[in-house]
Amino acid sequence: MQIMLQETPAIRLHPDDNVAIALVPLSAGRQLTIAGYSIQLTGNIGAGHKIALHAIELGAPIRRYGQIIGFATQPILTGQHIHTHNLSVASMQLDYATGSDIRDIPTPATPRTFNGYVRADGSAGTRNTVAVIATVNCASHTVRKIVERAKHELLPRYPNVTDIIVLSHKHGCATRDGSPELGMLQRTLAGFAHNPNVAGYLFVGLGCETNQFESLFQAHRDRFGSNNLPAYLAIQDEGGVAATITLGVNTLEPVLQLANQHTRQPVPLSKLSLALQCGGSDGFSGISANPALGHAVDLLVQHGGTAVLSETPEIYGAEHLLTSRAVNQAVADKLIERIHWWEEYTQREGFEIDNNPSHGNKAGGLTTIYEKSLGAVAKGGSMPLQAVYEYAAPITSTGFVYMDTPGYDPVSATGQVAGGCNIIAFTTGRGSCFGFKPVPSIKISTNSTTYERMRADMDINAGTIITGHESITQVGERIFELLIAVASGQASLSEAQDIGEEEFNPWMLGATM
Repeated sequence: MQIMLQETPAIRLHPDDNVAIALVPLSAGRQLTIAGYSIQLTGNIGAGHKIALHAIELGAPIRRYGQIIGFATQPILTGQHIHTHNLSVASMQLDYATGSDIRDIPTPATPRTFNGYVRADGSAGTRNTVAVIATVNCASHTVRKIVERAKHELLPRYPNVTDIIVLSHKHGCATRDGSPELGMLQRTLAGFAHNPNVAGYLFVGLGCETNQFESLFQAHRDRFGSNNLPAYLAIQDEGGVAATITLGVNTLEPVLQLANQHTRQPVPLSKLSLALQCGGSDGFSGISANPALGHAVDLLVQHGGTAVLSETPEIYGAEHLLTSRAVNQAVADKLIERIHWWEEYTQREGFEIDNNPSHGNKAGGLTTIYEKSLGAVAKGGSMPLQAVYEYAAPITSTGFVYMDTPGYDPVSATGQVAGGCNIIAFTTGRGSCFGFKPVPSIKISTNSTTYERMRADMDINAGTIITGHESITQVGERIFELLIAVASGQASLSEAQDIGEEEFNPWMLGATM
């Protein structure tokens, strides 16, 4: 898609659409010709917002991307602004035609590599980090102090170690031993300890918490790969906070020595596992940044790499586009099962899934969850859907896959990284300043206004698609090249600002006792 802003202040995205998208702010009374429709605006229209191309009856479907994004809640006039005052979701039947859009995966003429850290299990890291992981919130202060001292006293001696990071959280107790929520937390913590970007780790607990480290170890013995307990300290056993901090620093010395032995070397792109995220979306997300990232995803998959789409509440209403790419019925059924789980979960908790578009999303032109989801799915490109994973489960398939997570960015990314992702691509229209240690996060702005306003935070400007200076393919190729550069050691802008330690946020279900 090539958009020429100087000629087209608004655009219809698909021949079946009955709306156009304003590319710039438009004033009431302006006369426009869009896709053969001659219209006069009945009111002011913000950039990224929708305009009725013709009159729409009460209850009639409204289409964008050639798909239904909701239904008119009142009669809509030609040239009228379409948004929350006259558009809403309603029940509709989606066609879950499994495998109807399976495409061949081309083989690139020239295989590409990145410079990564090869691990004993055959994976490769984009960073060479040591992590200090709390088993329970009660250990949060202690792990932070261990890391503060270790970064000051030890890290300068080990130039091959990227960083020492804290992974603390608000959970680990006040739940039932053996419960699904405790199992999910343990799966998440074990996943971070064995993420390819983590060269070594130390677990620290209080000692009396429900999340006993021995049970975590036993539940994930295959990932720890040893009959001996890994490095773990219990504050109560070591004589209190101060004693544990000192012992923790001493315990990290040999961990850092081993981590420092790793150096970068060329590895195939098949070792990249890319987490796909979007936050602060706007009306341009599905036009520029998301489809451009989708093109980069296709290139990565063609090189044997893995891309992980997530945020199930934000694919709701667009899941049929994914089942059509499922490689078999079992994959499609698992995705649909997760959709039904979310319908039941939100109903049980007194939520409506269509509450999902945030205040910022709506200010940027997105009205319904269907509209938001159709744009979000574009991040996943066009390659076949190989597998569907539950939250924080180890990702063992290559290619394009899906992981069930909430839509909240920190919780979603936590699950993806626990599954093994070693790099993140994050699209944003409003300007999310997201980072995520130990995994570098690349920010892609959907529009040039946000990019220029937040130059220190946005790595890529996809707004050039809106202005007509670049195509989706061209921006996608720039994203792909930046992914390789950052995977090889170039700092993303969030890394340059040391952002990313507070975003670790495991998903917790169930009651807190």
